[in-house]
Amino acid sequence: MRTLALFLDRDGVINVDTGYAHRPDQIQFVDHIFELVAAATACGYKVFVITNQAGIGRGYYTEADFHALTAWIHEQFVQAGGRIEHTYFCPHHPEHGIGEYCVDCTCRKPEPGMLLQAASDYDIDLAHSIFVGDKRSDMQAGRRAGVGTLLYLGDEADYAPGVQITTPRDAIDWLRTEI
Repeated sequence: MRTLALFLDRDGVINVDTGYAHRPDQIQFVDHIFELVAAATACGYKVFVITNQAGIGRGYYTEADFHALTAWIHEQFVQAGGRIEHTYFCPHHPEHGIGEYCVDCTCRKPEPGMLLQAASDYDIDLAHSIFVGDKRSDMQAGRRAGVGTLLYLGDEADYAPGVQITTPRDAIDWLRTEI
């Protein structure tokens, strides 16, 4: 049986988007996100973070800073009874990236590269997986990758790329209906 995945954007879904967060003291977790990841883990989903991190490419922080914060975030979820399997990130920016990071790549959302890489690495059944995002680029990447359920945590009422939800807690019911 192929792996079922719950994909989560980071800034705006896991933590409040304050802009270029790269230290634990800059992280404020979104309400109910720990419940969602614990429920996904209990339902047999592997949880993945799919995140653009142009702050690396712009020189605001380093990949080492990002990895340290990512390890800390993963540990917070373990302590809350859930598990993030892996975080995929894109450090590039096609216009504002510096040096090697100034790339128009296939991993930066809305491109599906990170999702497709996760599917390849973990034998994920994308059609029966879920992606929770808060931006159009998240939903576009999910659609392009063939993710079956797109849950939009954004506030653009007229934008309906998937199912609009108001809190990560709303996604728990979708987990249970997908299996």
